[in-house]
Order: sequence, then structure tokens, then C-alpha cells
Amino acid sequence: PFTVPHCLDKRTDGWLLVYSPVPVGCIFLCYLIILWAGPRLMARRQPINLRPVLLLYNFAMVCLSAYMFYEFTASAWLSSYSLLCQPVDYSHSPLAMRMARVCWWFYFSKVIELSDTVFFILRKKNNQITFLHVYHHATMVFNWWSGVKYVAGGQSFLIGLINSLVHVVMYLYYGLAAVGPSMTKYLWWKRYLTSLQLLQFFIVTIHTTYNLFADCDYPDSMNAVVVAYSLSLIVLFSNFYYRMCDLLNALVTPKEISKIVGVSIKTVYNGKKRMTMSKTITRKSGRYY
Repeated sequence: PFTVPHCLDKRTDGWLLVYSPVPVGCIFLCYLIILWAGPRLMARRQPINLRPVLLLYNFAMVCLSAYMFYEFTASAWLSSYSLLCQPVDYSHSPLAMRMARVCWWFYFSKVIELSDTVFFILRKKNNQITFLHVYHHATMVFNWWSGVKYVAGGQSFLIGLINSLVHVVMYLYYGLAAVGPSMTKYLWWKRYLTSLQLLQFFIVTIHTTYNLFADCDYPDSMNAVVVAYSLSLIVLFSNFYYRMCDLLNALVTPKEISKIVGVSIKTVYNGKKRMTMSKTITRKSGRYY
């Protein structure tokens, strides 16, 4: 039978930003206000140089993501978690509480990541504030609020584990990129970041779909939401990936290709015929995670 969470997780009910939907709703409202007002306030101002802040922020997020990956892995391993079916342990045992705490940290990290959008606004990188960027950042906060509120552990651990690992790589890249142009030649692996993101969504979708139809004591409603959400991200990230590939196919020199997106292109291919253009492509690849 289709099951829903039968009760709140009493262990986490009084935790910071969990006890009520009001705080997370206020955070979302403030986020929308910043999205609307921020670009307007910056319209006549110069971009702010945030390099020191970005260096600190990105490497701090690498450390936080690595910590969460370790905690998810250690808690699941020591609790003998099953990869195929793992109910939530609602007890107050040390390992169950350890898993619940790392789930909360993962949720809180999604609140912190809303800062990505603020940095774009202050640097006047408004072209990177796409629907995909806003949708992914905003919805992850709500998704994990409900996760910590109802199912802090169990099957949800795999989502946090994989995403934390991906974010170690993502924030490491952005931290190194913030160092400056001297690091560009070492960041050739940028082209694989979107593929890595898509891979995590496919893994989560397949894993959760299995649990949706298996006889597993985990709320079907949660599994259904995760599957639907993961599919929406696959569609959005795939669209971005193929648009990026189409533009890459138009670039002609290794130097241009290494820049991925957002370069001045003088020569492109039109079918088999080469032609010259003076148009400048201004779209730049964003931080879609």
C-alpha cells in the first residue's frame, strides 16, 4: 500500500529551522525579495570584487561537504545500513542520532548555498541566475526541511552522501577558479562537472524508483517526491548540457574550447563551410548545483 509519514520525527521536531515551516518559509521569501531587488540595486553600481570572500566560502563548503560525506558514510556503515531498503531508525541510539544530525547539517548546508545567488548579484553575474539555478537552490531547502522533519535517516542517507561528494568536487573547482587566471590550465576537468551532476540524479532516480515499488518500510510519498524531483533535475540539467555542447561544437580552437562558454568567437562552422563572425557570445556557464 502507498504509505505516508505517519508522524513527525520527534527527535528533530525542536531543532533549529525544523520545528515549524515558518522559518524556512521566511528564508524563501527573503530569497525571492533579494532575487527581485538585488539586480535593481546593483544596476547602476560597479560589480563588487569578492575574491577573498569567494575563496573562503568555497573552501569552507569543501570542508563542510567532506565532513557530511564522512558522517553519512560512517553512520550508515556502523549502523549496517542496507543500500536496497533501509527504514528510518527513530530511536535515540547514538548511531541513529548521529545520522539525524548529519541530515540536519545537510539541510542547513542548503540554506547556506542560497548565498551563491547573492554572490552572483553582487558581482553582477545576472546571466547565471537562471531558472535552473533558482529552482534547484530554492527547492532543495524545502525538500530537506521535510526530510529532517519526517525521515531523518533511512533511505534518504544515500541522497545526502552522493550529493555531498559531488559538492566536494564542485566547490573545489569554484574555489580554485576564484584563485585567478593562473589556475585556468589546471581546471580542464570543468567540462565533466555537469556530467557528474547528471550521474548523481540518475543514481538517485533508479535507487528511489526501486524502493517505491519494493516492499520497504519507508514512506512511499517521500520516494515519489524524490523520483519526481530527480526527473525534473535530469530534464533541466540535460537541457543545459546539450545547449553547452552545441555551443562547444561551434568553437574552433583549443583555447576557445577550454573556456567552455562565454567567449568572443571570430570563426565558427556553418555545416561544412567555415564562415567569419564578429558576434560575441556573452552567455557564461553558471554554477548549477
